[in-house]
Amino acid sequence: MAVLNARLSLPLSQTAPLARSLDVPDGAPQPSSFEARFRQAFTERFDGLFRYLDRLSGDPDLAAEIAQETFVRLHQRGEMPDSVGAWLVSVANNLCRDERRRRQRRRRLLASRPPDATMGDGWPTPDGEVVGAERRGMVRAALATLPLRDQQILLLRHTGFSYREIAAGLGLPESSIGTWLARASAAFRAAFLRRHGAPE
Repeated sequence: MAVLNARLSLPLSQTAPLARSLDVPDGAPQPSSFEARFRQAFTERFDGLFRYLDRLSGDPDLAAEIAQETFVRLHQRGEMPDSVGAWLVSVANNLCRDERRRRQRRRRLLASRPPDATMGDGWPTPDGEVVGAERRGMVRAALATLPLRDQQILLLRHTGFSYREIAAGLGLPESSIGTWLARASAAFRAAFLRRHGAPE
């Protein structure tokens, strides 16, 4: 499962808008208990949530957008949930599901148009990123063969979420997460071996 553990860094420019909104000017009143807890949650949780969404979607821009929107919704909520990690996972998964539906509708619309109206040249991959992109593509291809729930459990666990947070975020009994994780891990290994041979 080491192939799932590649670290993805989020460019500062993608977190800057929300981070700036959290700044408190000098001389301003101290942040409320909610504001302090929100800042702590953002600092501790944003990177892990982004990595999970990036691996799930395969689209870093979309992952950054959904992670930021999830924290915006947490701030708009005005109070911290009992389990911050589980709440973030649940909201982020709902936003991902909504985005998948929007993309499916767009694909159906595009499929009904002439090919020359929808085709274009792809973006070139810089030489230095070819190997990393190829490796991530291999992992995503193997993951894509698994049921969505298995993908979510594997990705959440490998980005640092606890069994309790995974269970609450996905609506599963906590006692079943270990079994789900073992089965999903075995299924991923088998899928990866079938498609690409033994990982290096």
